[in-house]
Amino acid sequence: MTIKVIGAGVGRTGTTSLCAALEILLGDRCYHMQEVFPREHHVEAWHCAALGQMPDWPNVLSEYVAAVDWPVAAYWQELAEAYPDALIVLSTRADGGTWFKSASNTIIPTTMKLPDGPFRRMVLDMWKFRFTAEIENKDAAVAAYEAHNATVREKAPQSRFLDWRAEQGWAPLCDALGIAVPDDPFPHANTTADFHAHMKSLAS
Repeated sequence: MTIKVIGAGVGRTGTTSLCAALEILLGDRCYHMQEVFPREHHVEAWHCAALGQMPDWPNVLSEYVAAVDWPVAAYWQELAEAYPDALIVLSTRADGGTWFKSASNTIIPTTMKLPDGPFRRMVLDMWKFRFTAEIENKDAAVAAYEAHNATVREKAPQSRFLDWRAEQGWAPLCDALGIAVPDDPFPHANTTADFHAHMKSLAS
C-alpha cells in the first residue's frame, strides 16, 4: 500500500472531514493525528522528525492510502518527495483569524493542558520547529498559518496540487483524483462542539 494523498493543511482546516472523505474515495485508511495517539512508536517517530531526523516513512504509513492533519502537514514536503505520485491537498479556512479561533478553542489549549510526556513534547516541538514557538499568541500563530499556506502554494508541484476548503465538498477532490462523485453527502466531522464532546467522553 502506498500514500496517494498528502494533506498539507494544518489541524482545524477540515482535516477530519477530509480524512473521512478520502477513506470513502480511496477505499482504505487515512492517517490523521488520531492515529498517533495510541501508538507510542509513532509519537517517537514524529518527535524525531520535529528534531530534524526524518523517519522511514513506510514504517509509519504503510497501512494507509492517505495522510492528513498534523503532524503530517508539518512534513508535507518530505512526504511529497517520498511519494512523488501523491496528490497534495492544502486544506484551509476562510482566513487566518477563522482558523485561529477554531484552534484556540480546541487543539491549542487541549495540548497545553496535557501532562508532560512524549505526546505533548512531540506536538510542542513540531509547532516550535515547523510552525511557531508562540502558538498561543494570535498574531504569531496567524502569521505562521498564512506563511505555511503560502509556502505550500509556492512549492507544491502544480500538476499534483489541490487548494481546497471543506465547504467545496466532493467535486474538487474527485476531479483531482479522477474518481466519480459519491452519492453520499460529504462528511462534515469534528466541529468545535464535536471536539469538546469527544474530549468530555475521554475524561469520563
